[in-house]
Amino acid sequence: MSYITLKNIHKAYGKDIIIPDLNLTIDDGTFTVLVGPSGCGKSTTLRMIAGLEKPTSGEIYIDNQNVVDVEPGKRGIAMVFQNYALYPTMSVKENIEFGLRNKKVPKEERIKLINDVSEIVGLTPYLGRKPSELSGGQRQRVALARAMVKKPKVFLMDEPLSNLDAKLRQQMRVELIELHKRLGATFIYVTHDQVEAMSMGDNIILMDKGIIMQRSSPKEMYHNPQNTYTAQFIGTPPMNIFDNMLENFKIGFRPEKTALKDPGDSLISIRGRIITREQLGAEMNCSVDTEYGKIMVKTEDDIDGEDCIIHVKEEHIFVFGNDGNRTGFASELKARLEKIRRGAGG
Repeated sequence: MSYITLKNIHKAYGKDIIIPDLNLTIDDGTFTVLVGPSGCGKSTTLRMIAGLEKPTSGEIYIDNQNVVDVEPGKRGIAMVFQNYALYPTMSVKENIEFGLRNKKVPKEERIKLINDVSEIVGLTPYLGRKPSELSGGQRQRVALARAMVKKPKVFLMDEPLSNLDAKLRQQMRVELIELHKRLGATFIYVTHDQVEAMSMGDNIILMDKGIIMQRSSPKEMYHNPQNTYTAQFIGTPPMNIFDNMLENFKIGFRPEKTALKDPGDSLISIRGRIITREQLGAEMNCSVDTEYGKIMVKTEDDIDGEDCIIHVKEEHIFVFGNDGNRTGFASELKARLEKIRRGAGG
């Protein structure tokens, strides 16, 4: 068992509060992703778990042990960094072996561990090479292998794929998912990239200014955002949200849930004029100017001309309060939206 609990974690640098009061438990064996924009506190949280930074106050437990005052090397964790942190003068084998030598692991056991992990991550043909002779993806595999030979309770990964090109990032995402399933270990992964978060994690934690905005599965976070922050962070393009459709409420709907051809049962129908088009394979992103402001539409429909009517069904509409949190879809809201539809000539 390798579960992690953060209790009443407060982190500040002087007067700058990074994390006001964080309470969080990460279950054993999960692939948990901390996601959010730069400065949201995700990397600071990871570094505190690793022991590279100490909380201003609060407790951090790995299993049932409070590790706040435990050295990083004695926490049973391994960290994979964004910049790989490989020794340039050492071969791949020597880089992987370095930590084992420091721990005085016997030679025969070292060789077996290196051979085993090299086979898992596909490094066997490259053990004699230096890091400068490897591709970015291969260097990242060396960093992973170096972490794996430690047999840690927990793998911590801080933006490990950000230096790779788009194609290689996609490939490495798949490999990390497969590696997690194979090892069955606890993975905690930090990224600012929502695609990485949604495609890799089974447990997503979205943060802003050191506060958890939502924690859920990828599917739940996309289909059931609990606030406007989550709704607009997750999804490409982000959710359309307007505070000028209904008094005291914010109305939201995703660009891909709009239609430019009337489905016959739309609740919202809004006239607009297309101002930009972005063709993305079979789909097109359109920016539409309306009386409520700009609306993003994602469609596979053929579009003739500039004038259009945007249709949205009731089941695709989200309602938020002025505080940004989700609220129920009250009957009076539906009545008001039906008036909007009729007024638009839907």
